[in-house]
Amino acid sequence: MLLLGAVVLMACTGLQAQEKKSLSLSEAIDLSIKNSHQLKNSEAKIEEATAALKEAVDKKLPDASVSGSYLWLNNPNITMKNKSDNGGGSGSSEETPKVNQVMYGLANVSLPIYQGGRIRYGIESSRLLAEAARLDADYEKDEVIQNTIEAYINLYKAGAAVKLVKESLAQSQQRVKEFSDLEKNGLLARNDLLKAELQASNKELSLVDAQNNLQLANVNMDLLLGLPDQIQLELDTELVNQPAQLQPLDAYVQSALTNRKDVASLDLQKKSAESRVKSTKGEMYPSLNVTGGYVAANIPNFMSVTNAVNVGVGVSYNIGSLWKTKAKVQQSEARVKQLVANEALLNDQVRLQVNKNYLDVLSNQKKVQVYQKAIEQAEENYRITKNKYDNSLATTTDLLDADVAQLEAKVNYVYAKADAVVMYNNLLKTAGMLDNANNK
Repeated sequence: MLLLGAVVLMACTGLQAQEKKSLSLSEAIDLSIKNSHQLKNSEAKIEEATAALKEAVDKKLPDASVSGSYLWLNNPNITMKNKSDNGGGSGSSEETPKVNQVMYGLANVSLPIYQGGRIRYGIESSRLLAEAARLDADYEKDEVIQNTIEAYINLYKAGAAVKLVKESLAQSQQRVKEFSDLEKNGLLARNDLLKAELQASNKELSLVDAQNNLQLANVNMDLLLGLPDQIQLELDTELVNQPAQLQPLDAYVQSALTNRKDVASLDLQKKSAESRVKSTKGEMYPSLNVTGGYVAANIPNFMSVTNAVNVGVGVSYNIGSLWKTKAKVQQSEARVKQLVANEALLNDQVRLQVNKNYLDVLSNQKKVQVYQKAIEQAEENYRITKNKYDNSLATTTDLLDADVAQLEAKVNYVYAKADAVVMYNNLLKTAGMLDNANNK
């Protein structure tokens, strides 16, 4: 029974390891967005920025405090003097009250009316930073989408490589079998058979590497999507056959400058810094507050105070801020200058990125055409070489080299078509169009 249970358990484990799942690119993107640790971190940053905004808004609310104390006193010796005493007489004989405890309570409320613009500009600065945090999260979402596309295509390329190497290996093994029969009949030199066997062995090693790469790419994709790493993913192979519809270069450049989330975020950070400058300058102005309070006190054997309410207006002005705030203002203004320079630098980088990625797409399209023609040339070359070999006009080495060239041409073509998907989506990402394109 134990043996049977072990066998069943191993069978179940094997079935689990062989579990397969069909996965389109859009499904992969949805899963990666849902399970991305990077985006969860971005959400936490948004929450932090939102809380900072709420803190800035809360400064408009009144401050209120309540305090109270109970004090125990001893019985002090108190001698009260008056002007009629000339220093030589004894103190007044009036009996002083015996006070041995004091109780009092205070309640104060202060509502800011004018703070030199510090509250208003502080709120504006925090609001802009909160919006910038959301844009940063959107930009990181584009990063996650592009990483998912690259992982998806890498998995496709790994699977295609395994398929092509298997096909080529089968041809090599068939060739070895044919050569072995010829060698046994004395129609082929032993050295030629060894060359064919060596090529088949090399392809077996290439197949092992390709299978390892496929398994690693599959595990990487599973982890990226938050799936169990035993699941074998089956991809949409027609994805690489969908041609990209390119627009003029200027359309992508303008879209990038208008729609890029990192560009918009940096602009908001600059505006936030400008508001921070105004808020810092507000420290040089006086503050105006409406105040109110209530006092209650009880001193047994002496007095009690109740219903002591006060309402008024308070003005405070730190004169030292006139010279102490200058350095803070200079720091805030320097921060604005940095962001202005970063904004100009980013605009240049965006233009360069869009141009580079656009040229990469065009270059890869040319590569696809060349590799497609190379396949035809390699297949024709192999056919001619095979005919020559059959007629003893070409060597075994020529035949094996033609076979390798045929495999390389096929691999290059498949890889180029797959890379076209990555490059086109990378162009969309740098143009700020990736999220919209993948949500259609």
